[in-house]
Amino acid sequence: MGNAHTSAQYHVHFSEEEDAKRIRKACKGAGTDEITIIKVLASRSTEQRQKIKEKYRALYGKDLEKVIQEELSGCLEKTILAMLDQPCHFDAKLLNKAMKGAGTDEDIVIELLCTRANSQIIATEEAYRQMFPCDLVNDIQSDTSGTLQKLLLSLLEANRDEGFEVNEDLAEQDAKKLFEAGENCWGTDELAFNTVLTKRSCMQLRATFKAYEILHGSSIEEVIKRETSGDVKKAYLTIVQCTKDCQVYFAEVLHEAMKDVGTSEDTLIRILVSRSEIDLPNIKERYQEMYKKSLADEIKSETSGYFQKVLLALVK
Repeated sequence: MGNAHTSAQYHVHFSEEEDAKRIRKACKGAGTDEITIIKVLASRSTEQRQKIKEKYRALYGKDLEKVIQEELSGCLEKTILAMLDQPCHFDAKLLNKAMKGAGTDEDIVIELLCTRANSQIIATEEAYRQMFPCDLVNDIQSDTSGTLQKLLLSLLEANRDEGFEVNEDLAEQDAKKLFEAGENCWGTDELAFNTVLTKRSCMQLRATFKAYEILHGSSIEEVIKRETSGDVKKAYLTIVQCTKDCQVYFAEVLHEAMKDVGTSEDTLIRILVSRSEIDLPNIKERYQEMYKKSLADEIKSETSGYFQKVLLALVK
């Protein structure tokens, strides 16, 4: 799954006071200096941005987010606000938005819960509790149902084994369990799939998928595609893909977001901001290998203006 956040120390000579002053100057007077805001914030780590926010409030008695909302608009505003959030708050907001009102955006819920490490899920649940009247488990229970609901609730328990030991016997047992639950008799035992996919470590799952292929002659993806459908299929495949190569998964999501007419700006913001301190360099590499085009070039051809500039600053 996604490795928990490592704080990138982008700037050794970092002064939150200097940065706060530069942003203040960029927002004062007629017209906003967007380039300075992008330059300052895109070259800082999440931790540093939190310090800039505190310093800004201390110096000027105003929340930096409020200032950004007054000064910027559209996708640039959205991106900068996402960058100013702590990762767990950003995820919590996205989950809440995905479940608010009529209908649920299952794609986002699946992506956010199926790709995160235990520590990230725990932090997000905590943030959710602080920010919204209801807790995340309750919201998932009231907004989803059936197998998908069971799977998401298992993921929210955040007790996936995160060790590196591989037990070959267990891999074989799990492969048999999945076969019995799937190809052998579908529709009765998604529990086996849920347990194996949400509790085993990545290394263990890789061994299980390999054992499955050897024992039953088809890949786990083929089985999931044959035996499940809809959101459950999507969730299972997301977990399998992230287990095998998380960066390939995110490269594909980014590619999809820019492929058709009309770019999904929200997807670009979500992934580039949330992965920027985790594995964005590797995602860029995979993107280049898979699509023979750099992620930066793709962003250049699919976006424009200050939004393009902030995304390129994150990707650089």
